Amino acid sequence: MDSPKTPEKRPVRQDADKFTDKLFKTLSIIAALVLVFVIGAFSVVTEIFPGPQIQHAYQAGQALYHQATDYNDVYKGDIWRPQRTDAKGVTQYDPGLARNGLTLYTVGTEPAAYLVDMHGKVIHEWRKPYSEVWADGKGVANPRPDEFIHFRNAQVLPNGDLIALYEGNGDTPYGYGLVKLDKDSNVIWRYAGRAHHQFAVAPDGKIYALIHGIFDDEIEGLDYLEPPRLEDSLVVLSPEGKELQRTRLLPALQHSPFSELLNNVPGVMVGDPIHANAVDYLTETKARNFPFGNPGDLLLSFRETSSIAVFDPRSQKITWATRGPWIRQHDPDVLPNGDIVMFDNRGHYHTPEGESRVVEFDPRTLQVVWQYAGTPERPLESEIRGDQHRLDNGNTLISESDGGRLVEVTRDGRIAWEYVVPTRGGPNDDMIPIIGWSQRLDPASFDSDFARSLDLGDNGGTEALPPRDDEDGDGAPAT
Repeated sequence: MDSPKTPEKRPVRQDADKFTDKLFKTLSIIAALVLVFVIGAFSVVTEIFPGPQIQHAYQAGQALYHQATDYNDVYKGDIWRPQRTDAKGVTQYDPGLARNGLTLYTVGTEPAAYLVDMHGKVIHEWRKPYSEVWADGKGVANPRPDEFIHFRNAQVLPNGDLIALYEGNGDTPYGYGLVKLDKDSNVIWRYAGRAHHQFAVAPDGKIYALIHGIFDDEIEGLDYLEPPRLEDSLVVLSPEGKELQRTRLLPALQHSPFSELLNNVPGVMVGDPIHANAVDYLTETKARNFPFGNPGDLLLSFRETSSIAVFDPRSQKITWATRGPWIRQHDPDVLPNGDIVMFDNRGHYHTPEGESRVVEFDPRTLQVVWQYAGTPERPLESEIRGDQHRLDNGNTLISESDGGRLVEVTRDGRIAWEYVVPTRGGPNDDMIPIIGWSQRLDPASFDSDFARSLDLGDNGGTEALPPRDDEDGDGAPAT
């Protein structure tokens, strides 16, 4: 009987050779990866090909990751905020102090504009989802879902037509275009340029709007503002929504006598060097007492430089600019007396009244002649956004965007009218949408046909509210 065979032993030297070969291959791959990394890092730092291409790809990847992780839930963006109060609707109203009329406002929840009376009753609304306006796909490429897209700014015309501006939260650029709707929310025209923040309608019907664009060019003299950059342009549209003119504002500021405003502006990643956020058309009335602009000029606001500027669309040049005692402002407007009033987002610092204020100043001296900064009981605070409108009785209507609140104040700081957006959302139903824009309107300014279509009631909703928590009428809760 044969004895069982013992397994043949593999030579130790053969195993060692295979291990050495595998180790060499692994180390070679690691060395190659390290070399690629070093070359890539060197090319990025020295801006030698393919460094810029690697950097741009990295930035794009970061942007996509940021959108997918931070903006996949509409409540995690910046168009919903924690509510500051349980109050909803009109909380205070004194018809003897208020400039009675109708209030147009937009919110971050939806592509809609609401017209409410002095009691907060909605008497008309316009609504048009972005996906319906550009159902043919000729708008923004790969737009956000409709719940992330809202009207940021809207202006109603006497016949009830509405021009509205779309913004897409969680996208860059986030400007999504303009649309003109009739009073029944049917589309009259659409403009697919990436309009954002604000626009102005001139007496002749032309529209002046800010649009975003990403630019990869180098700008001589601004080497520290590395591409790619998010830049703003000023476009002029015909009354029919056709683009007539476009001007890049960063080069316009650089080539003006006020180019020093660009010193040390951050230009990191997809930087936003000036962040234009407002455009105000200078009518004959506004320009009459304003020494730094002419009728037809535009007053612009640049958030990142905390500066404002006058732009002449005829010469396409910036003719005047200044900075003052405000920080990251929004919505500067020229008043008939030649002063400028604006929403100063961060210039009141961290005080009991809130870090925001509305400030009126004399542009000749930069002296502040009036301000409203809230009260400890009702602080005024909006880190971003915000606007104000000086009414014809001297009151000021303020949009405290982050608080979802509208407040009308008198010259001596009393609250004449206050409205808190009634919509709530979020997992615990305690989130409030931001306010995009507001404006007080006189029903007498509407055409008769549109005015008749509104449910104004016998007195237009201007009867007094019963006292609530402000029995002494000083704008602060009674103690």
